[in-house]
Amino acid sequence: MNIENAQQAVDDWIKAHGVRYFNELTNMAQLTEEVGEVARIIARRYGEQSEKESDRDKDLGEELADVVFVVLCLANQTGIDLQQAFTNKLAIKTDRDRDRHKNNEKLR
Repeated sequence: MNIENAQQAVDDWIKAHGVRYFNELTNMAQLTEEVGEVARIIARRYGEQSEKESDRDKDLGEELADVVFVVLCLANQTGIDLQQAFTNKLAIKTDRDRDRHKNNEKLR
């Protein structure tokens, strides 16, 4: 599924099950919450913090999908074509960073 199709799938889901989009500020708060859940898993599973027993069953993929879902909601409700925005961003990063990381001694 490409981003355009994902945006449409989220819009269809909202219309069928969600009644309406939460407002942008509520969705921004939800996005922050979801990113926090991702950060908690990463910090405890891959970082130096000890993982709590209650966190061991947390699914990182599910939490990342929650982040994507809310980002798609925000894109939909603000009229952003995220497929085009992502394509543009990738081109900018490619042009700007074409050789930048190849010459970074820290990455060797």
